[in-house]
Amino acid sequence: MNLEEIKDLIKLVSKTGIGRVEIEREGFKVIIKGGMNTQADQPIYMQQAVPSQQILPAAAPVSMPVAPSAPTNTVEEANDSKYITIKSPMIGTFYRTAGPDKPAFVEVGTDIKKGDKLCIIEAMKTFNEIEAEISGKIIKVLVDNSNPVDYDQPLFLVDPS
Repeated sequence: MNLEEIKDLIKLVSKTGIGRVEIEREGFKVIIKGGMNTQADQPIYMQQAVPSQQILPAAAPVSMPVAPSAPTNTVEEANDSKYITIKSPMIGTFYRTAGPDKPAFVEVGTDIKKGDKLCIIEAMKTFNEIEAEISGKIIKVLVDNSNPVDYDQPLFLVDPS
């Protein structure tokens, strides 16, 4: 992992407000801790397996507003159990369209087949097209456009029948 990739990763953590990212490769380990704190004296730490070192970021983490959670509806949860959840395979920014003037890849009610493009997740300035691994109908889009997503975060509910 080169210095430019590490800088991009720090920017991603700062931009999205992700709490912690940990990457480990052959004898090299990077841990970046971000957070919701906007104080400039809160560092992001990086560690390398050999030799051990800490690097402070150029920018402090960006504070993201926390949306109030809606009360859970047990009837809705019971109905959702028959659906399959498509989850994010990575950390990044979720996009429903290929561009600002382009239509969404899928909408609620769209029939999808295995291999259809569902969305794009931007990670470290790389746009990754996320494809359907199942066939069915989109029942619910769980993330708003241009919002940050975490690894394994639910993105869509699909009715496989």
